[in-house]
Amino acid sequence: MSRERVQSRHFSSCTFREGLRRTGPAGVQSRVSRLQRSGWRARARWYTWWRWASSTLTDLFHQSASVLLPLSTHLLQVIAASEVVWADETPVHVLEVKKTKQGYLWTFLTQTQQGEWLLGYRFSLGRVGTTPLDVLGGMRGALVVDAYTGYNAVTLPEGRVRVGCWAHVRRRFFDALPTAPEAREALDFILALYRVEAEARDAGLVRTDAHRALRQQKSAPVLAALRAWLEEQAPRHLPKGPLGQALSYARKQWDALTRSVSDARLPLDNNRSEAALRKAALGRKNFLFVGHEAAGENLAGLYALVATCEANGVNPEDYLADVLLRVQTHPNERIGELLPHEWKRLRAADAS
Repeated sequence: MSRERVQSRHFSSCTFREGLRRTGPAGVQSRVSRLQRSGWRARARWYTWWRWASSTLTDLFHQSASVLLPLSTHLLQVIAASEVVWADETPVHVLEVKKTKQGYLWTFLTQTQQGEWLLGYRFSLGRVGTTPLDVLGGMRGALVVDAYTGYNAVTLPEGRVRVGCWAHVRRRFFDALPTAPEAREALDFILALYRVEAEARDAGLVRTDAHRALRQQKSAPVLAALRAWLEEQAPRHLPKGPLGQALSYARKQWDALTRSVSDARLPLDNNRSEAALRKAALGRKNFLFVGHEAAGENLAGLYALVATCEANGVNPEDYLADVLLRVQTHPNERIGELLPHEWKRLRAADAS
Protein backbone atom coordinates (compact mmCIF):
# COMPACT_ATOMS: atom_id res chain seq x y z
CA MET A 1 0.00 0.00 0.00
CA SER A 2 1.36 3.45 -0.90
CA ARG A 3 2.43 5.90 1.76
CA GLU A 4 -0.32 8.37 0.74
CA ARG A 5 -3.04 5.72 1.20
CA VAL A 6 -1.64 4.75 4.61
CA GLN A 7 -1.74 8.41 5.68
CA SER A 8 -5.28 8.80 4.35
CA ARG A 9 -6.51 5.76 6.24
CA HIS A 10 -4.83 6.96 9.42
CA PHE A 11 -6.46 10.36 9.36
CA SER A 12 -9.88 9.06 8.32
CA SER A 13 -9.91 6.71 11.31
CA CYS A 14 -8.82 9.40 13.78
CA THR A 15 -10.85 12.59 13.59
CA PHE A 16 -9.28 15.90 14.42
CA ARG A 17 -11.64 16.36 17.39
CA GLU A 18 -10.54 13.06 18.89
CA GLY A 19 -6.90 13.98 18.35
CA LEU A 20 -7.41 17.36 20.03
CA ARG A 21 -9.07 15.69 23.00
CA ARG A 22 -6.01 13.48 23.44
CA THR A 23 -3.38 16.17 23.01
CA GLY A 24 -5.19 19.13 24.57
CA PRO A 25 -4.74 22.79 23.56
CA ALA A 26 -1.11 22.83 24.78
CA GLY A 27 -0.16 20.06 22.36
CA VAL A 28 -1.29 21.75 19.17
CA GLN A 29 2.09 23.22 18.16
CA SER A 30 3.97 20.03 18.98
CA ARG A 31 1.46 18.07 16.89
CA VAL A 32 2.11 20.35 13.89
CA SER A 33 5.88 19.93 14.37
CA ARG A 34 5.58 16.15 14.45
CA LEU A 35 3.52 16.19 11.26
CA GLN A 36 6.16 18.32 9.53
CA ARG A 37 9.07 16.17 10.69
CA SER A 38 7.35 13.02 9.49
CA GLY A 39 6.92 14.47 6.01
CA TRP A 40 3.18 15.11 6.20
CA ARG A 41 3.56 18.78 5.28
CA ALA A 42 0.21 19.08 3.54
CA ARG A 43 -1.57 17.77 6.61
CA ALA A 44 0.45 20.10 8.81
CA ARG A 45 -0.59 23.09 6.70
CA TRP A 46 -4.26 22.05 6.97
CA TYR A 47 -3.94 21.59 10.71
CA THR A 48 -2.36 25.04 11.14
CA TRP A 49 -5.10 26.62 9.01
CA TRP A 50 -7.78 24.96 11.17
CA ARG A 51 -6.18 26.41 14.28
CA TRP A 52 -6.20 29.87 12.71
CA ALA A 53 -9.87 29.49 11.81
CA SER A 54 -10.65 28.28 15.32
CA SER A 55 -8.77 31.23 16.82
CA THR A 56 -10.70 33.66 14.62
CA LEU A 57 -14.03 32.17 15.71
CA THR A 58 -12.98 32.37 19.35
CA ASP A 59 -12.02 36.02 18.98
CA LEU A 60 -15.36 36.80 17.33
CA PHE A 61 -17.17 35.00 20.15
CA HIS A 62 -15.46 37.10 22.83
CA GLN A 63 -15.79 40.36 20.89
CA SER A 64 -19.50 39.76 20.31
CA ALA A 65 -20.05 39.01 24.00
CA SER A 66 -18.19 42.22 24.91
CA VAL A 67 -20.26 44.35 22.53
CA LEU A 68 -23.51 42.79 23.79
CA LEU A 69 -22.56 43.01 27.48
CA PRO A 70 -24.84 46.04 28.12
CA LEU A 71 -27.78 44.02 26.77
CA SER A 72 -27.12 40.82 28.73
CA THR A 73 -26.52 42.88 31.89
CA HIS A 74 -29.75 44.82 31.42
CA LEU A 75 -31.64 41.57 30.80
CA LEU A 76 -30.55 40.24 34.20
CA GLN A 77 -31.58 43.53 35.81
CA VAL A 78 -35.06 43.31 34.28
CA ILE A 79 -35.39 39.73 35.54
CA ALA A 80 -34.19 40.68 39.03
CA ALA A 81 -36.81 43.45 39.25
CA SER A 82 -39.64 41.01 38.50
CA GLU A 83 -42.07 39.81 41.14
CA VAL A 84 -41.54 36.08 40.45
CA VAL A 85 -38.15 34.67 39.51
CA TRP A 86 -37.13 31.07 38.80
CA ALA A 87 -33.50 30.04 39.48
CA ASP A 88 -31.22 27.02 39.24
CA GLU A 89 -27.56 26.16 38.61
CA THR A 90 -25.46 23.48 36.89
CA PRO A 91 -21.72 22.64 36.94
CA VAL A 92 -19.38 23.55 34.06
CA HIS A 93 -15.73 22.51 33.73
CA VAL A 94 -13.14 25.30 33.62
CA LEU A 95 -9.71 24.61 32.12
CA GLU A 96 -6.64 24.76 34.36
CA VAL A 97 -3.04 23.66 33.79
CA LYS A 98 -3.19 19.91 33.01
CA LYS A 99 -6.66 19.59 34.57
CA THR A 100 -10.08 21.22 34.93
CA LYS A 101 -11.86 22.74 37.91
CA GLN A 102 -15.53 23.17 38.67
CA GLY A 103 -17.42 26.29 37.72
CA TYR A 104 -21.18 26.92 37.73
CA LEU A 105 -23.67 28.36 35.29
CA TRP A 106 -26.69 29.91 37.01
CA THR A 107 -29.98 30.72 35.33
CA PHE A 108 -32.54 33.29 36.42
CA LEU A 109 -35.78 33.67 34.49
CA THR A 110 -39.16 35.29 34.69
CA GLN A 111 -42.38 35.76 32.72
CA THR A 112 -43.73 39.18 31.80
CA GLN A 113 -47.35 40.24 32.08
CA GLN A 114 -47.67 39.63 28.35
CA GLY A 115 -46.50 36.02 28.78
CA GLU A 116 -42.98 36.56 27.39
CA TRP A 117 -40.17 34.54 28.97
CA LEU A 118 -36.89 36.27 29.83
CA LEU A 119 -33.87 34.04 30.52
CA GLY A 120 -30.66 35.28 32.08
CA TYR A 121 -27.44 33.44 32.93
CA ARG A 122 -24.50 34.14 35.21
CA PHE A 123 -21.20 32.24 35.45
CA SER A 124 -19.19 31.81 38.64
CA LEU A 125 -16.28 29.71 39.87
CA GLY A 126 -18.14 28.66 43.02
CA ARG A 127 -21.57 27.52 44.12
CA VAL A 128 -21.86 29.74 47.18
CA GLY A 129 -24.73 32.18 47.65
CA THR A 130 -22.81 35.24 46.47
CA THR A 131 -24.03 34.82 42.87
CA PRO A 132 -27.78 34.80 43.70
CA LEU A 133 -27.11 37.72 46.04
CA ASP A 134 -25.29 39.69 43.33
CA VAL A 135 -28.15 39.15 40.87
CA LEU A 136 -31.21 39.35 43.12
CA GLY A 137 -29.97 41.14 46.23
CA GLY A 138 -32.09 44.04 47.46
CA MET A 139 -35.15 42.99 45.45
CA ARG A 140 -38.49 41.76 46.77
CA GLY A 141 -40.87 39.18 45.40
CA ALA A 142 -40.89 35.39 45.11
CA LEU A 143 -38.02 33.04 44.24
CA VAL A 144 -38.87 29.59 42.85
CA VAL A 145 -35.99 27.22 43.68
CA ASP A 146 -35.17 23.81 45.09
CA ALA A 147 -33.97 23.28 48.66
CA TYR A 148 -30.34 24.30 48.00
CA THR A 149 -29.16 26.54 50.85
CA GLY A 150 -27.12 28.77 48.54
CA TYR A 151 -30.30 30.76 47.88
CA ASN A 152 -30.74 31.55 51.57
CA ALA A 153 -28.70 34.71 51.07
CA VAL A 154 -31.57 36.01 48.94
CA THR A 155 -34.52 34.64 50.92
CA LEU A 156 -33.30 35.22 54.51
CA PRO A 157 -33.93 37.01 56.77
CA GLU A 158 -36.29 39.41 54.95
CA GLY A 159 -35.57 38.89 51.28
CA ARG A 160 -37.60 37.18 48.61
CA VAL A 161 -40.27 34.67 49.57
CA ARG A 162 -39.04 31.15 48.84
CA VAL A 163 -41.32 28.94 46.71
CA GLY A 164 -40.65 25.20 46.68
CA CYS A 165 -40.64 22.70 43.84
CA TRP A 166 -43.13 19.82 43.77
CA ALA A 167 -41.18 18.15 40.96
CA HIS A 168 -38.27 17.64 43.37
CA VAL A 169 -40.64 16.20 45.97
CA ARG A 170 -42.22 13.86 43.45
CA ARG A 171 -38.80 12.66 42.28
CA ARG A 172 -37.86 11.59 45.81
CA PHE A 173 -41.06 9.64 46.36
CA PHE A 174 -40.72 8.03 42.93
CA ASP A 175 -37.18 6.89 43.79
CA ALA A 176 -38.52 5.36 47.02
CA LEU A 177 -41.12 3.19 45.23
CA PRO A 178 -38.92 0.06 44.80
CA THR A 179 -38.39 -0.26 48.56
CA ALA A 180 -41.57 1.42 49.83
CA PRO A 181 -44.71 0.85 47.70
CA GLU A 182 -46.69 3.12 50.00
CA ALA A 183 -44.88 6.05 48.37
CA ARG A 184 -47.47 5.65 45.61
CA GLU A 185 -49.96 7.46 47.85
CA ALA A 186 -47.78 10.58 47.89
CA LEU A 187 -47.47 10.43 44.11
CA ASP A 188 -51.26 10.27 43.80
CA PHE A 189 -51.63 13.38 45.98
CA ILE A 190 -49.08 15.26 43.86
CA LEU A 191 -50.81 14.13 40.67
CA ALA A 192 -54.05 15.61 41.99
CA LEU A 193 -52.29 18.98 42.41
CA TYR A 194 -51.11 18.94 38.81
CA ARG A 195 -54.58 17.99 37.58
CA VAL A 196 -55.90 21.20 39.12
CA GLU A 197 -53.22 23.13 37.22
CA ALA A 198 -54.15 21.36 33.99
CA GLU A 199 -57.79 22.28 34.56
CA ALA A 200 -56.86 25.94 35.04
CA ARG A 201 -54.67 25.89 31.94
CA ASP A 202 -57.36 24.31 29.77
CA ALA A 203 -59.87 26.90 30.97
CA GLY A 204 -57.49 29.80 30.33
CA LEU A 205 -57.41 30.81 34.00
CA VAL A 206 -53.66 30.69 34.66
CA ARG A 207 -52.40 33.51 36.93
CA THR A 208 -55.89 34.98 37.43
CA ASP A 209 -58.13 35.37 40.49
CA ALA A 210 -60.18 32.44 39.19
CA HIS A 211 -57.02 30.33 39.20
CA ARG A 212 -56.40 31.25 42.83
CA ALA A 213 -60.00 30.40 43.74
CA LEU A 214 -59.69 27.05 41.96
CA ARG A 215 -56.54 26.22 43.92
CA GLN A 216 -58.19 27.09 47.22
CA GLN A 217 -61.23 25.03 46.34
CA LYS A 218 -59.46 21.91 45.01
CA SER A 219 -55.74 22.03 45.84
CA ALA A 220 -56.05 23.08 49.49
CA PRO A 221 -57.95 19.90 50.54
CA VAL A 222 -55.37 17.76 48.70
CA LEU A 223 -52.55 19.48 50.54
CA ALA A 224 -54.30 19.01 53.88
CA ALA A 225 -54.70 15.28 53.22
CA LEU A 226 -51.08 14.98 52.07
CA ARG A 227 -49.83 16.75 55.19
CA ALA A 228 -51.75 14.35 57.41
CA TRP A 229 -50.32 11.41 55.45
CA LEU A 230 -46.76 12.74 55.86
CA GLU A 231 -47.16 13.05 59.63
CA GLU A 232 -48.65 9.57 59.80
CA GLN A 233 -45.86 7.95 57.78
CA ALA A 234 -42.85 9.78 59.26
CA PRO A 235 -42.52 7.62 62.45
CA ARG A 236 -42.83 4.40 60.45
CA HIS A 237 -39.71 4.78 58.29
CA LEU A 238 -36.00 5.09 58.95
CA PRO A 239 -34.80 8.68 58.45
CA LYS A 240 -31.94 7.51 56.22
CA GLY A 241 -34.09 5.25 54.07
CA PRO A 242 -35.38 6.39 50.64
CA LEU A 243 -38.93 7.02 51.85
CA GLY A 244 -37.72 8.51 55.12
CA GLN A 245 -35.62 11.03 53.21
CA ALA A 246 -38.51 11.87 50.90
CA LEU A 247 -40.81 12.43 53.88
CA SER A 248 -38.23 14.63 55.59
CA TYR A 249 -37.69 16.72 52.46
CA ALA A 250 -41.41 17.35 51.99
CA ARG A 251 -42.00 18.23 55.64
CA LYS A 252 -39.04 20.63 55.85
CA GLN A 253 -40.08 22.38 52.64
CA TRP A 254 -43.79 22.44 53.45
CA ASP A 255 -44.20 26.20 53.88
CA ALA A 256 -42.39 26.90 50.61
CA LEU A 257 -44.34 24.16 48.81
CA THR A 258 -47.79 25.43 49.82
CA ARG A 259 -47.39 29.15 49.04
CA SER A 260 -48.85 28.70 45.57
CA VAL A 261 -52.33 28.09 47.04
CA SER A 262 -52.69 31.73 48.02
CA ASP A 263 -50.95 33.29 45.00
CA ALA A 264 -51.91 32.34 41.43
CA ARG A 265 -48.67 33.80 40.05
CA LEU A 266 -46.60 31.09 41.73
CA PRO A 267 -45.98 27.80 39.89
CA LEU A 268 -45.96 24.31 41.39
CA ASP A 269 -42.40 23.53 40.35
CA ASN A 270 -39.07 24.83 39.11
CA ASN A 271 -39.10 22.88 35.84
CA ARG A 272 -38.77 26.04 33.77
CA SER A 273 -35.30 26.82 35.10
CA GLU A 274 -34.19 23.20 34.80
CA ALA A 275 -35.28 23.25 31.16
CA ALA A 276 -33.29 26.47 30.65
CA LEU A 277 -30.14 24.65 31.80
CA ARG A 278 -30.57 21.74 29.39
CA LYS A 279 -28.88 23.88 26.73
CA ALA A 280 -25.85 24.14 28.99
CA ALA A 281 -25.88 20.39 29.57
CA LEU A 282 -25.89 19.84 25.81
CA GLY A 283 -23.08 22.37 25.43
CA ARG A 284 -20.94 20.53 27.98
CA LYS A 285 -20.95 17.47 25.73
CA ASN A 286 -19.78 19.56 22.77
CA PHE A 287 -17.24 22.06 24.06
CA LEU A 288 -16.23 19.99 27.16
CA PHE A 289 -14.97 23.01 29.16
CA VAL A 290 -14.57 26.79 29.13
CA GLY A 291 -11.03 28.11 28.89
CA HIS A 292 -11.14 30.57 31.79
CA GLU A 293 -13.50 32.63 33.94
CA ALA A 294 -13.92 35.41 31.37
CA ALA A 295 -14.91 32.82 28.75
CA GLY A 296 -17.58 31.49 31.12
CA GLU A 297 -18.93 34.99 31.67
CA ASN A 298 -19.07 35.65 27.92
CA LEU A 299 -20.77 32.31 27.36
CA ALA A 300 -23.42 33.18 29.95
CA GLY A 301 -24.12 36.55 28.33
CA LEU A 302 -24.59 35.10 24.84
CA TYR A 303 -26.60 32.15 26.20
CA ALA A 304 -29.02 34.63 27.79
CA LEU A 305 -29.76 36.55 24.60
CA VAL A 306 -30.04 33.47 22.37
CA ALA A 307 -32.21 31.58 24.88
CA THR A 308 -34.54 34.58 25.27
CA CYS A 309 -34.79 34.78 21.48
CA GLU A 310 -35.78 31.12 21.25
CA ALA A 311 -38.30 31.45 24.11
CA ASN A 312 -40.09 34.26 22.26
CA GLY A 313 -40.02 32.98 18.69
CA VAL A 314 -37.21 35.28 17.55
CA ASN A 315 -34.63 34.05 15.05
CA PRO A 316 -31.31 34.46 16.96
CA GLU A 317 -29.31 34.97 13.76
CA ASP A 318 -31.53 37.82 12.55
CA TYR A 319 -31.59 39.35 16.02
CA LEU A 320 -27.82 39.28 16.57
CA ALA A 321 -27.07 40.52 13.06
CA ASP A 322 -29.20 43.59 13.78
CA VAL A 323 -28.32 44.46 17.39
CA LEU A 324 -24.56 43.92 16.99
CA LEU A 325 -24.57 46.87 14.61
CA ARG A 326 -26.86 49.06 16.73
CA VAL A 327 -26.09 48.43 20.39
CA GLN A 328 -23.01 50.66 20.60
CA THR A 329 -24.83 53.71 19.21
CA HIS A 330 -28.23 53.08 20.81
CA PRO A 331 -29.18 55.48 23.66
CA ASN A 332 -28.39 53.84 26.98
CA GLU A 333 -31.67 54.95 28.56
CA ARG A 334 -33.51 53.01 25.83
CA ILE A 335 -31.30 49.91 25.87
CA GLY A 336 -34.32 47.80 26.79
CA GLU A 337 -35.66 48.29 23.25
CA LEU A 338 -32.94 45.93 22.03
CA LEU A 339 -33.86 43.03 24.30
CA PRO A 340 -35.26 40.15 22.20
CA HIS A 341 -38.91 40.42 23.26
CA GLU A 342 -38.97 44.21 22.83
CA TRP A 343 -37.04 43.96 19.57
CA LYS A 344 -39.67 41.56 18.23
CA ARG A 345 -42.52 43.85 19.27
CA LEU A 346 -40.93 46.92 17.67
CA ARG A 347 -40.18 45.04 14.44
CA ALA A 348 -43.78 43.87 14.26
CA ALA A 349 -44.99 47.45 14.82
CA ASP A 350 -42.70 48.77 12.07
CA ALA A 351 -43.90 46.09 9.65
CA SER A 352 -47.59 46.88 10.21
